[in-house]
Amino acid sequence: MSTLTGTAGKSEFKPVLWTSGDWNAFFGFGTNILVNMLVLTGLLRFVLKMPDSLVFGRILPALGLMMCLSTFYYAYLAYRLAQKTGRSDVCALPSGVSVPHMFIVTFVIMLPVTLKTGDPLKGWSAGLVWVFFQSFILMIGGFIAPFIRKITPRAALLGTLAGVSLTFIAMRPALEMYMTPQIGLVCFAIILVSWFGGVKYPKSIPAGLVAIVVGMIIAWGSNLFGLGLGGLSVKGVGDAFANFGFLVPIPAANYVFSGFEFLGVILVTAVPFGIYDLVEAMDNVESAEAAGDEYPTTRVLTADGVVSLIGCLMGNPFINAVYIGHPGWKSMGGRIGYSAATGIMVVVLSWFGVISVLLALVPVVAISPILLYIGMLMTAQAFQTTPSKHAPAVALAFTPHLAAWAKLQIDTMLGSTMNAAATVGGMAADKADAVKAAAIAALPQQGVFYHGLEVMGGGSILGGLILGAIGVFIIERDFEKASAFALVGAVLTYFGFMHGEAVGIGGFGVTPAVAFAYAVVASGLFAASKLGSTEHYVAHPEMHAAPAE
Repeated sequence: MSTLTGTAGKSEFKPVLWTSGDWNAFFGFGTNILVNMLVLTGLLRFVLKMPDSLVFGRILPALGLMMCLSTFYYAYLAYRLAQKTGRSDVCALPSGVSVPHMFIVTFVIMLPVTLKTGDPLKGWSAGLVWVFFQSFILMIGGFIAPFIRKITPRAALLGTLAGVSLTFIAMRPALEMYMTPQIGLVCFAIILVSWFGGVKYPKSIPAGLVAIVVGMIIAWGSNLFGLGLGGLSVKGVGDAFANFGFLVPIPAANYVFSGFEFLGVILVTAVPFGIYDLVEAMDNVESAEAAGDEYPTTRVLTADGVVSLIGCLMGNPFINAVYIGHPGWKSMGGRIGYSAATGIMVVVLSWFGVISVLLALVPVVAISPILLYIGMLMTAQAFQTTPSKHAPAVALAFTPHLAAWAKLQIDTMLGSTMNAAATVGGMAADKADAVKAAAIAALPQQGVFYHGLEVMGGGSILGGLILGAIGVFIIERDFEKASAFALVGAVLTYFGFMHGEAVGIGGFGVTPAVAFAYAVVASGLFAASKLGSTEHYVAHPEMHAAPAE
């Protein structure tokens, strides 16, 4: 028997399916999933105006099946890894609905189709087709992902992942916390003193559960004084019970294939975001490896594609993905059981209509601090697990995500303003596009470079990866490899996968000026490498995605 902490003789080792730390990870990850399901349900009901019979009767049951299959599979992979290595500290990969794609498929695919046709079922069908194509891109991409991981520096992979964490994972819950600080900041403090400060609560109650309970007490207690913090009401709870019942997934293949009439608008985003999924999954597998758990990239991506396809054929228009945050759940004590337990929880929530009740009972702002914590941890990991001299490259990888996030805020504000103006009668409907274009054109005079945000933020996860890799290799004075990544950046930009809002072929490309600039950079770096301006390059094992043992 090995004397090392967390290990045992491999031939005799039987992994434990549940540990005390799994409770912490279950409540933390479970509330993360719960938040996403609450937001997703809100998008379906209030943005897409889908009837409750479709949301609670078809979409959520299919979503629950997909996520249950996913979490059980990753628990199985963790069990096999623990068995193979003889380690008791293996943590399962977290997985669930892809959060960025949740908004993309809603606002870019389903909402335009719904508005154009006036039929929510048509919008649903279009969403199903989008996931159908995404699933196959993931399955095929799984076989090339290991090669990409091998040649890409860790700072680039984790840097672009940290950019996503800082902007699209951490910022929204942070803003929500400060909108209702009486709940948000109190719950955040409860989580910080436990997960960062190591403070244990009585009876080892998980910090996530403590935060939720305290948030509910403050929210419901505030109603006694007429404050209404958290927006909860007894009437809302009563109305929520109308959606109680037992509803299982029903095959929806006919809706998938009927949605092919919208193939043109779907393919414009399905291909680039399929590549986004590919890179994001690689980043998250890399993050898990940096935390000590090495999973096979091909199997992970293939699994995401397969479970997404199953969910799609049963009626779920949202894709599955390995989540950001493995190191966070592992640091809380999560091992194997928390993943499977989350799958069971999701089935209960989605098949019995419990989500609608929880929407009425729990203030979302009490859960937001958990997402902020994960975003903080992932951002820190990008700096902590890479050489300190690569820190500028990590920071460089953030910049496209900052641009993408800022553009999203501006777009949302402009869209809301146009709708409000049309609603109150201050602007004719046929003038909306012209007014919006004029507003955007005037932004540079106010110091807001909208076009720069649009170009830099397009395909942000790929843009961050390429910029981070170029930065690392320049720091290492390996100009030939930096040139290679700049050339890849030129090609990806030419076709619109980076620095563009759509994929295009032919002519001068989607953003030809940026593609040309990358090509010039690639030529200059290659020339520098051949002019003997570099010293003898010594590879640093810790620099690469697959460090030497």
